[in-house]
Amino acid sequence: MELQDPKMNGALPADALGYRQEREGFLPSHPPAPGRKPIEFMDFEGKTSFGMSVFNLSNAIMGSGILGLAYAMAHTGVLFFLALLLCIALLSSYSIHLLLTCAGVVGIRAYEQLGQRALGPAGKVVVAAVICLHNVGAMSSYLFIIKSELPLVIGTFLDMDPEGGWFLKGNLLIIIVSVLIILPLALMRHLGYLGYTSGLSLTCMLFFLISVIYKKFQLGCAVGLNETAVESKNPPGLPIQGLNRSCEAQMFTVDSQMFYTVPIMAFAFVCHPEVLPIYTELCRPSKHRMQAVANVSIGAMFCMYGLTATFGYLTFYNSVEAEMLHMYSQQDLLILCVRLAVLLAVTLTVPVVLFPIRRALQQLLFPSRDFSWPRHVAIALILLVLVNVLVICVPTIRDIFGVIGSTSAPSLIFILPSIFYLRIVPSEVEPLYSWPKIQALCFGLLGVLFMAISLGFMFANWATGQSHVSGH
Repeated sequence: MELQDPKMNGALPADALGYRQEREGFLPSHPPAPGRKPIEFMDFEGKTSFGMSVFNLSNAIMGSGILGLAYAMAHTGVLFFLALLLCIALLSSYSIHLLLTCAGVVGIRAYEQLGQRALGPAGKVVVAAVICLHNVGAMSSYLFIIKSELPLVIGTFLDMDPEGGWFLKGNLLIIIVSVLIILPLALMRHLGYLGYTSGLSLTCMLFFLISVIYKKFQLGCAVGLNETAVESKNPPGLPIQGLNRSCEAQMFTVDSQMFYTVPIMAFAFVCHPEVLPIYTELCRPSKHRMQAVANVSIGAMFCMYGLTATFGYLTFYNSVEAEMLHMYSQQDLLILCVRLAVLLAVTLTVPVVLFPIRRALQQLLFPSRDFSWPRHVAIALILLVLVNVLVICVPTIRDIFGVIGSTSAPSLIFILPSIFYLRIVPSEVEPLYSWPKIQALCFGLLGVLFMAISLGFMFANWATGQSHVSGH
């Protein structure tokens, strides 16, 4: 069916007219044509304010990747790191622009549905698989933090060596936390029941940032202070590869570990599966208004990431580890509170991250089945067992960030949005050789290149045994 465009004498396909309206900054307000499915955005009246939408998207962006950013800066230098972080932030903003443009054409508010609209049923499967991979990586990183930090916190409270008692073993503790806390929350039927944890998680991470800044001014240069920094596990007399034991910040540096840093940063900015639901609930929704929400959220997280990495690096310099909390004294009361805050944040976030995976699996494997408690429980159990095995077997948190950031993050940020734009935006209004589509094509190719280079260097490091040089 064709609709008349008031700006032209001819007729345009409905999707092309929707694209023109979206380019003008608003969603179509006319009733759907007979026989045509209503625009999904019009089925829901958004009531969420601009400020609350910024808070929600910022909370979606914020993740445990913040704990590895100081390590990333140590292997790139201050200026190079901030430049890379800014580039990733700008590219993420452009990627959201592509998603919002595609959403305005067809009125779809779910990432998986855009995949089906662009590539058919296979596209829905691919998108769901990428989201599952990404969220499994996020769950793994959260549980790894619990594994590494909870023994230290309990040991400090009990005034015991964390390696002393069987009940202080990290692998055992993550199993206990998964069974007693995460699983009961994950078994709730609706994700809305867990909404109250979002603000608490973001507040805990803000407390973490404030504490890192305070400790920098309290400790000064912590390199070489055994009571503060983690002691080297290398035999006495052997140099520590790649470490500069002086309190001198490097503005620009390149080494083999640098190729872990871009994946860590890319993983830290992935929020794309949540963009369209937030768009739907936004009061007075328009592409320009939602883009402003995204820009403010990404800008706020850029500042938070940059400050955390800078002050963490300027405290420990090149001695900083992939998991920065291990660099501080176990007996410090403030750091103990920070550990508790981070543990609380990540523990309550794991069930939230599990929900989209279960929903995607149910849509793929049981698309026409009614809700079933046995299936609901079984999927949660299988996912938690899988993630626990992954966390117990993967030696460092950097490996988790690197692999997931090199696969799912480029797909969600670069590749899929560019494919959606090329396939969904009508050729009647944006020819294939137009500048916007050429930009989108180059954007997708950049994601493929980024994925290939990052994975290649990481596999090379693993093969040569260099991936554990600075790990723990």
